Amino acid sequence: MITIAIAEDHQMLTDGIQSFFEYDDDFNIIGTVNNGLDLIKLVSLKQPKLVITDIRMPKMDGIQATQQIKKQFPHIKVLAMTMFDQPDAIKQMLDAGATGYILKNSGIKMLSKAIVTVAKGETFFDPNVAFNFMNDYIDDNVSIGKTDKVVLSNREKEILHLIANGKTSKEIANELFIAKTTVDTHRKNMIRKLQLNSGNELVKYAIDKKYQF
Repeated sequence: MITIAIAEDHQMLTDGIQSFFEYDDDFNIIGTVNNGLDLIKLVSLKQPKLVITDIRMPKMDGIQATQQIKKQFPHIKVLAMTMFDQPDAIKQMLDAGATGYILKNSGIKMLSKAIVTVAKGETFFDPNVAFNFMNDYIDDNVSIGKTDKVVLSNREKEILHLIANGKTSKEIANELFIAKTTVDTHRKNMIRKLQLNSGNELVKYAIDKKYQF
């Protein structure tokens, strides 16, 4: 059985997760809190096998809480569950000691998979997080969730729209005030997410979807 502590300041989401796992003998939610300080207290008291934490919370955020939990209890696994798909947020959580990262809109089945994977000591990534910089984190031993729904970030949609308008990576970078390498990375991420085979296919996709994003 996987014992779980949840830190989430949206009670409706917490209630939904608890309801889903209530009659599942493989999961046991031993406590819920709505801020990072209370999470540390809960973990110290009950020492769950796994912690699910949001990033933005009152009193102490999930990044700080994760750092303290991993320092005091390195055996406890941490799964980030958040709306943030920005690379900086992901990197900070991973550097703090989290070994899983999932978006809140991913669905309960993917959450279950993430919990099981992280609890086993493996790493899990939501398929729709931004992999802009994660070569140091992702290898053949990392699990990436599967979904039929492709979710592009707002930045990816913005770049895709500019691609559809015939802009080059350099022109997109100048227009968005970002580095050309960042644009190229977004292109690669979209090719992966959309299961395309090349940059040319991405251009064709962008043109086909020009008025849908």
